[in-house]
Amino acid sequence: MRRVRGAFTLIEVLVSISLLSLVLLALYNSVGMLQKSNTQLFGYLEKAEREKQGAETLFLDIAGSDGNLTIKGESFSRLCLERSVNSLYELSAAKICWFVAKKGTILLRSEGNGYSLPLKSGSHVAVDAVMEDLDLFRVYRQKSALLVVLRQKGKEAVSFIVRGVPDPAAKKKKKGAKSKRKSGGKSSPATPAGTPMGKPPRH
Repeated sequence: MRRVRGAFTLIEVLVSISLLSLVLLALYNSVGMLQKSNTQLFGYLEKAEREKQGAETLFLDIAGSDGNLTIKGESFSRLCLERSVNSLYELSAAKICWFVAKKGTILLRSEGNGYSLPLKSGSHVAVDAVMEDLDLFRVYRQKSALLVVLRQKGKEAVSFIVRGVPDPAAKKKKKGAKSKRKSGGKSSPATPAGTPMGKPPRH
């Protein structure tokens, strides 16, 4: 006769529990690694998206300016647009400056009205951090075109050109040429200093 086995022995139950614990521990470690990897990936994607938005904002700031801008700086450029319609804070027109902070080499964007750099404590200006770990930020202008070059440490440089930026110097030349055309290109003879207008000089 065959002997019928009614239940597991205590040793078999303990072995089964031990094996199940090892499987659960391995699954828990795998889930933890997956969550950590996803967090790092999402953080990287979010940072890349912020950098992309920063470059697009800089492009729109320049494209929306009236051409009255200044470019200064040695190791890093400092770009100030005296008037731009691309406001992030619902201003009809704003003065916008892009510059790199000395600490942390962070690219900053300031927006407001009637302020100057360096910023003072009482200035009503919004300042946003755009990019970190910058080792290159240069802006070059040639007539109505601006070239911008950005580079973060350990990454490839990003560059773009904004064309069609108004050139205040060219506008002044055109106005001067128009005024000369209206006057027929002839200049009136010079009047000696101290001589009343409308009376001929005495000899």
